[in-house]
This record gives sequence, C-alpha cells and structure tokens, in this order.
Amino acid sequence: MVIAPLLIAIPLAAAFLIPLLDLVSKRAAKYVPPLVLLANLVLAGLLVPAALNEPIIVLLGGWSPPFCINLVVGPLGIMMTLLISFVSFLVSIYAAGYIKKGPTDRYHMLFLVLVAGATGVVLTGDIFNLFVFFEIVCISSYALTGYNRDKNGSEAAFKYLVQGTVGSTLILIAIALIYGLFGTLNMADIASRISSAEPAHLSVILALFITGFGVEAAIFPLNAWLPDAHSSAPSPISAILSGIAIKTGIYAIARTTYTLFNGGDFLLLLSTIGLVTLIVGEMLAYRQREDIKRMLAYSSIGQVGLIVFALGIATSSGLFGALFQLFNHAIAKSLLFLAVGYMIIKVGSNKLSSFDGLGKKMPLTCLLFAIAAFSLIGLPPFAGFISKLSIIYAAVETNNGVMFAFVVVVLLTTVVEAGYFFRLIQAFYFKGNKKPEKTDEAPFFALFPLITLAILIIVIGIYPQVVTRLLQGAAEELLNRADYIHQILGLK
Repeated sequence: MVIAPLLIAIPLAAAFLIPLLDLVSKRAAKYVPPLVLLANLVLAGLLVPAALNEPIIVLLGGWSPPFCINLVVGPLGIMMTLLISFVSFLVSIYAAGYIKKGPTDRYHMLFLVLVAGATGVVLTGDIFNLFVFFEIVCISSYALTGYNRDKNGSEAAFKYLVQGTVGSTLILIAIALIYGLFGTLNMADIASRISSAEPAHLSVILALFITGFGVEAAIFPLNAWLPDAHSSAPSPISAILSGIAIKTGIYAIARTTYTLFNGGDFLLLLSTIGLVTLIVGEMLAYRQREDIKRMLAYSSIGQVGLIVFALGIATSSGLFGALFQLFNHAIAKSLLFLAVGYMIIKVGSNKLSSFDGLGKKMPLTCLLFAIAAFSLIGLPPFAGFISKLSIIYAAVETNNGVMFAFVVVVLLTTVVEAGYFFRLIQAFYFKGNKKPEKTDEAPFFALFPLITLAILIIVIGIYPQVVTRLLQGAAEELLNRADYIHQILGLK
C-alpha cells in the first residue's frame, strides 16, 4: 500500500521544511508537528483493518525479498505506529505553547525526525535499516535532551550520547556478524536460516543485540542516562523519551528475540533481567525525595522491567500482557510528565517538597496526574489494572515454580510503587497551606492533551476491548514467526 511509506516520509519531509518555513514566519513552525502527526494518526488508523486481516508488505527498489528493502505493516507494527502517532500528536500540541525559549524551530524539527525514526524502527523488515532508524531516534533524543543548553542538560545529553554510542556500536557488530553468517539483512530471511548457525555464535549475537537495544530501553544496568535526561530536559521531551524513545528499544528487543532468534532458553534470562530492572527502578523511585522528574524517571525504569519480564514469559498471554503494559505505560507516563511540566512552572521548582498543597491551586492537573499514577499502580477501573492483571495471570498460567516466585516479587514492587505515588498525591491534597487558594491551572492547550490521555486511560480500563484485538494480533505476530517468514518470502 502506498500509504505505509508515507508514515515515515511525511514527518521526515516536514522536519526538513521547518527551517525554510521559519524564514517566512517565526511562529509557523510550531503548528507543523500537530498537523503532520494528525495526518499520520489518520493514515495509521486507515491501515488498521487491513493490517489485522493480513500484514501489508511494501517492497522498495523494484526487487523481491530478500533482495529489496521492505516495510511490514502487521498487527505489531501498526499498533506501535498508532501509539507513536497518538502520543507524539498530543505532545506536539502541548509543546506548541510550552516551548518558547531557545531555537524553537530546531526543537520542532528534531521532534519530527525522532517520530519518523521511531515509525521506521517499528515498520522496517530489514535489520540494517532498523539500526539506521534506531540511530535517528537516538541522535534526535541526544539533541533534545540538551535543548535547554544549560550545564545539567548538556551533561545529561553527553552521558546519554556516550552510553548510546556504545550501545549502537554493539548493535552494529551484531549486524556485521549476522551478515557474515548468512549474507542477508532481511529479517525474515535471517529468521529462516537462523537454525543453521552454531548456538554459541547465536548466543553472542543475541547478547549484543539485547545489550545494544537495552541502553535505549533503559534496562538495568544500562539505564544510568535516564534519570539525568528526564530531570534536565523540558517536560515534553521527557514525555517523548518515556512514551516513544524507550518503546523503540523494547520493540527492537522483542523483534530480535522472537522473530530472529525464536526466543529459546534466553527467555527465562530475559524475564530475570526484567525483574531485576523492576526491583531497582521501583526502589530508587521510592527513595527519591528531592526531584519529582527523577522519581518519575526511576518509575519508568521499573515499568520497563515489568514489560521485559512479561516478554520473557513466552506465551500468548504473556506477550499480550507485555504489549498492554507497554501501551499503558506510554500513555500514563506521558500524562505524568506533561502534568508535571506546568506544575513545575507554577511552583518554580522540581523539588518534591514544593508540591505540597498544589491540589488546591491546580485541582484539575493534580487529578489528571492522580489518574495516571493510579493506572501505573494497577488500580481499577484504569487501564493499568488490566495490563498488570494480564501479566500476573500469564505468569501463574505457566505452572512454573520460578514464575510463581517472580509473581510474588512483582506484587511486592507494586506495593512499593503505590507507596511513592500515594505519598506524592497525599502531599498534593493534605499538606501545605490549608486555606482556600485561587486556582491557577495550566492553559487549555496543555490541559487538552492531559484530559485526552486521562479519558483514554479510563475508557480502556472499563472497555479493554477497544485495544485487545490489536494487542492480541501483535502478540500472535511475535509468536508465529513462521507466518512472518512465509508472508514476506512467499514460502508455502
């Protein structure tokens, strides 16, 4: 279908048009991302029925696979594309009024480049192009992290750059080893030949992929860049890093582990890595008593750990739960960072103690923050309840003693997570000045994305059928790698 390449081409072309448009009008650039990303969202929505029925395979260059570069718009790809387009569209509306200082045209240009790269990551069927698009996401993220050009932002961006560069080098080495073994870069072709290689060689290559992509996914111990990046970057960028950039790393881990290498014995280790990441992230978030954005960053690490844990369960239910949690985390954490953006402006500080009593001054913003927090904790009737319940059910369903022990740990970390979120919400409403204050809410352009995300969290919590078919199709795509190979290579 002609539409599929446009999902990458439109934001990329618009990014390069912004500097030209800026020569005509200094204010016009901020309106480009919302319009472009709304178009992407509509185009992605139009592809959903066809992608659920049968993957859309777009051949580029006039050759057949494995000799051409191809895009694969299956249930997993279209789910991720919808999520990227939806979150980035809402963040672009928020950023249009929030980003006022500095070279704003460069911000909007880098933002669109990041979205184009993330969309390319989830749609490409070629492992080298996955690396290229992944690098586009990373380089854009480095630049956006240091957007404020202050000492903390520059230091955070440099740390991110160094760690990301090491991760990218490992990915490139893994790709070179794969090409040396099989002489192909097409993911379906690699998957069809993977069983012919020595298991020891495959273990090394998979370890390189997991480590390389794990830097962007922020799995432990590769997540040192994340707290600094979130605490230093403007809030819309924090929302993009948590809602989009991290998800490309998780997607790449899932795609390489399942589609290329067929999981195998590595999956239990993947679950263990996820569990350790979950524990470390939640404990550090609980201990954070100074900076609210660092607390949310550590919370993101914990949530990533839960997603990776579920990916390792290696059942249809487990993958469904992992993708549901990924979806829920993207919308809930984006809402948290966007809400915090204007909270920080109103109180003039990132310090947690500055937020005491803010629920009286910004009641709607604090309520929306609480909805997202409750969803991440896993309380009904919010979307996070269904996603966490799905993961726990999938782990118990395995009838594996190790998984039972892991479930206990997951439940205990949920208590820890509830502890630091309830502590903050309590400070909003029950601390500080108890006298009635004049409300000073965020402006409408900021509240609109927040309200939209909160409504989606509630709607999915009450009617999970809104997304379950798409998520189940995406989970089945990862498990049924034989179908993926056959559909792309035309094998019978």
